[in-house]
Amino acid sequence: MPTENLVEIRDLNFTYDVRPVLQGINMDIPRGKVVAIMGLSGCGKTTLLRLIGGQLKPSQGTVKVTGQTISALDQQQLYRMRRRMGMLFQFGALFTDMSVFDNVAFQMREHTDLPEALIRDLVLLKLEAVGLRGAHDLMPTSLSGGMARRVALARAIALDPMLMMYDEPFAGLDTISLGVIGNLIRHLNDALGATSIVVTHDVQESMKIVDYIYFMSGGKVIAQGSPDEIRALDSGFVHQFVHGEIDGPMPFHYPGASYAADLALEPAHA
Repeated sequence: MPTENLVEIRDLNFTYDVRPVLQGINMDIPRGKVVAIMGLSGCGKTTLLRLIGGQLKPSQGTVKVTGQTISALDQQQLYRMRRRMGMLFQFGALFTDMSVFDNVAFQMREHTDLPEALIRDLVLLKLEAVGLRGAHDLMPTSLSGGMARRVALARAIALDPMLMMYDEPFAGLDTISLGVIGNLIRHLNDALGATSIVVTHDVQESMKIVDYIYFMSGGKVIAQGSPDEIRALDSGFVHQFVHGEIDGPMPFHYPGASYAADLALEPAHA
């Protein structure tokens, strides 16, 4: 009987050299849901994705996917697990010397023995799902930012992954492309019966599509809940972040002496 949670993270700590990055992280990612991990740049969001994907090993604690502890898998087991994961990198990271078609076909050719005729049909199916079947012969340099992100999404779902991970999928996009990518994340998750983790600091767009949110600051989870529960928080850093307030627990002014005291100081001489 499969567990209710596809990903379970318990008491997770991670340190670069002597610098703590993640401290005591506990998260559950339920099957079939879209879960956002939010917070300012540098709070440990992308590091968390790398731990789930097995690129990094915890300093302490566990990351389990389908009940298997990722850090305990040998290389062959880890590669098998990764073939069941899809990753949409920030800004797409397409192979620039390959056409749109070949970018999407890449994983199928690398990891399956499917005949080329079937690969062709599957690639066109994935491109149709993101609205770009007609662009299959184009090179990445001919694509807009939003189109490139959609091709990267088609490539990420090429092998029908059970777990999709998105690293800042809305970064650098115009408002129309934002809406398109957001709708595709939700629609493809539900259509594929997948589970999705969206790392983002784009509050408004992600709030429209996710089922649950973990809010991180300083390498810790400081708040969690449904979008409505997060919006309802009436004070603190999360409230400031969600509502885009200029001043609050994250101050506008960098710490220093009072302005009046600085004005009273004698000018420094060379």
